[in-house]
Amino acid sequence: MTTVENETMPEEKETAETAETAETAETADNVEELKADNKVKEEKEEVDYKAKYYYLAAEMDNLMKRTSREKENFIKYGNEKVLSSLLDIMDNLDRTLIAFEKVEDEQVKSLVEGVSMVQKQFAGVLQTNGVTEVKTLGEKFDPNFHEAMTQIADKEKEEEEIIQEFQKGYVLNGRLMRAAKVVVVKNS
Repeated sequence: MTTVENETMPEEKETAETAETAETAETADNVEELKADNKVKEEKEEVDYKAKYYYLAAEMDNLMKRTSREKENFIKYGNEKVLSSLLDIMDNLDRTLIAFEKVEDEQVKSLVEGVSMVQKQFAGVLQTNGVTEVKTLGEKFDPNFHEAMTQIADKEKEEEEIIQEFQKGYVLNGRLMRAAKVVVVKNS
């Protein structure tokens, strides 16, 4: 009996070894699959992180550009409200000079000269701050800068030519502050 037992044992050992080898091979395959899966997941996460990084970098760049534009606009147009309220003072100085233009009295002439110097100084301050007058007389009507108060027929002038100005218009750094109120030629 011992001989028979010895004979069956090597067969059982071989079967056990074969099963163990198969299990080891299967475990090794599973480990390799897990490593491959983990590698794919890591690569996907890396791609996701890169995409998120590029997105955030682009957003940051856009934010910086937008902030820069807003800052420039604030610097250019931040004093628009104050400057537009000063335009009425400029209009009154102009009206004063026009009213006393034809006076012959020497005292009034010296007063007019003083007002004229103040008006020129005031115009200089406005121009220094980016305010310029809208050109009107002799120009073609432009609805972006002019407001037509009335139309007059005049065969000697071109169609839509501005022949009179009621109120000056002003532009602040290229942006219209106040449209010029004008009279326009209409021949049709």
